[in-house]
Amino acid sequence: MTQIRKAVLPVAGLGTRVLPATKSIPKEMLPVFDRPAIQYVVDEALAAGIEHFVFVTGRNKGAIEDYFDRAYELEATLQGKGKTEILDELRATRPIPGSMSFVRQQAPLGLGHAIWCARDIIGDEPFAILLPDVLVQGEPSCLAQMTEVYADTGGNVIAVEQVPEEDVSKYGVIDPKSRDGKRIEMQGMVEKPGRDVAPSNLAITGRYILQGRIFKYLEDQAAGAGGEIQLTDAMARLMQDAPFHAVEYSGRSYDCGDKLGYLQAILAYAFNDPHLGESAKGLVRKTLDSFET
Repeated sequence: MTQIRKAVLPVAGLGTRVLPATKSIPKEMLPVFDRPAIQYVVDEALAAGIEHFVFVTGRNKGAIEDYFDRAYELEATLQGKGKTEILDELRATRPIPGSMSFVRQQAPLGLGHAIWCARDIIGDEPFAILLPDVLVQGEPSCLAQMTEVYADTGGNVIAVEQVPEEDVSKYGVIDPKSRDGKRIEMQGMVEKPGRDVAPSNLAITGRYILQGRIFKYLEDQAAGAGGEIQLTDAMARLMQDAPFHAVEYSGRSYDCGDKLGYLQAILAYAFNDPHLGESAKGLVRKTLDSFET
């Protein structure tokens, strides 16, 4: 079975739900505690064995490429001032040369179109997709849990999590066929169903492992919801010819494309920090007390 070596990260979106913060800063570069959100997504993928990243970008997203480049002046300044601990931390985020590619989507035609833009770099290999709007805390990482299932089942794998039944209409949910622990064989997907007709409360989280065959379906995929080329529409077509499994992963997700979800992510990653976590919790308690008095 082919190893999952490559991952596509669609980062061309405008981040309209968190304006005005994203007027001049890519939403993926908004800081979540001590580093930009995109770094957590890359770290999750690295922990799953990903070797090459394909960023599908758009206009005004150059800060992402600059972030993953070497900062000569900054490193020299830190070196000169003897701030070796900070310098080591900075160097740890530097990718291996040649392990990242950047392609332009050029027009906001939907997630499916963004993924299709990576076709020449991915080729026929199975690959991962990580939506950078969603940060997932899990041990092992969410994608690592998915690759473990992929190693057993092959085919295509989607990460899911349970949501309250009254909220299913906000998400795409899966239609389960059978279940073995956290592993679920799928027979369909439904986008934002009504509570009375939803086949489950297992929402698609924003992590996928797909066969390279998906590009064939994306190439001629008609526009769907919102007049955009939808990845879920192409996946539904692929499901007629290839097996799909879902993984109810162990962990928790945070929607950084939403203002309150972004705030929740900041708190979660601050509290989980091995050095400053307890201090962060104490600071938040102190701040809450000051508002209550």
